[in-house]
Amino acid sequence: MEKAILRVEGISCDHCVKTITKAAGDLLGVKNVEVDLKGNTVSFMFDPAKSPLKNVEAAITDAGYDVKGLLKSYNRT
Repeated sequence: MEKAILRVEGISCDHCVKTITKAAGDLLGVKNVEVDLKGNTVSFMFDPAKSPLKNVEAAITDAGYDVKGLLKSYNRT
């Protein structure tokens, strides 16, 4: 498992938090999705063999939010 923190623009309310949490959390191998409303970040654990980072970014983008980039990623195994 790896952990990543993404910078995401467009997070403005609790509905946004729920939408992003569901979009990323529904992917195979993604868990512990946490959305920081004030910091505009999304952190999560993921198995890159099941859902590569680009798939998580795409799910967030498809949900209507603008992924600005990776702030941090590290291996947690």
